[in-house]
Amino acid sequence: MEKDNINLLPDEHIEYIDNDSLQLIVSDAHTFGTDALLLADFANVRASQKVCDFGTGCGIIPFYWLRSCKPKEVWAVEIQEKACEQLRRSLVLSDKQDAVQLLHTDLRDLKGKMEAGSLDVVTMNPPYTAQGHGLDCPDEARRTARSETAGSLEEICKAAAGILKFGGSFCVCLRPERLTETFFAMRAAGIEPKRLRFVHKQADRAPWLFLLEGKRGRKQGITVEKPLCIQAPDGNQSEELLRIMGSYKK
Repeated sequence: MEKDNINLLPDEHIEYIDNDSLQLIVSDAHTFGTDALLLADFANVRASQKVCDFGTGCGIIPFYWLRSCKPKEVWAVEIQEKACEQLRRSLVLSDKQDAVQLLHTDLRDLKGKMEAGSLDVVTMNPPYTAQGHGLDCPDEARRTARSETAGSLEEICKAAAGILKFGGSFCVCLRPERLTETFFAMRAAGIEPKRLRFVHKQADRAPWLFLLEGKRGRKQGITVEKPLCIQAPDGNQSEELLRIMGSYKK
């Protein structure tokens, strides 16, 4: 695939990252929100690490890492072929074909495709709606993104545990009402919840999201970090959100 031969579909546009050196194609079906940026930052990925993003969609989390810390090895797992094709074109546009290893597969079927116990960090911005809950979306791409049609929370945690090193981190973001469920799912997979942060739109409002890091094989004991507010009292973006967004340009 040549860069000059890449065309955008009618519902696609480019988001420019890192002073335009990274070009990420997003579409109506495969796009991203603030939550993905918060999760990418929360994972605290370092340059020496091997990392993976489950359900990567358009690839914003791997692209965030390529911008901010340039990990030793980056994997992206995605079940939807259209999302994979979209990300492949983004990698070509950005001259990063060799920087991300993209797997078009079900995350429940990683055996033999990824080395067991080899990764330092796994992330996932999972569907916010559990199986059997919420309204059924007629669009397949949106249904997969919003509901657990391609794997339950328990199956996601099990898949992460299978490829993480002992002490490796699994980081997720979800709605607060699913916090207890997430704790149980992690522990059932041998991942101990170790670090929790709630995200608020403003300091005087209830949280709308939580960020949680679990570590494979570690002992009990969790740290609750100070809340992350994405808006300042005047309604503008908070200083911390601006730091997380960095040179990302909307």
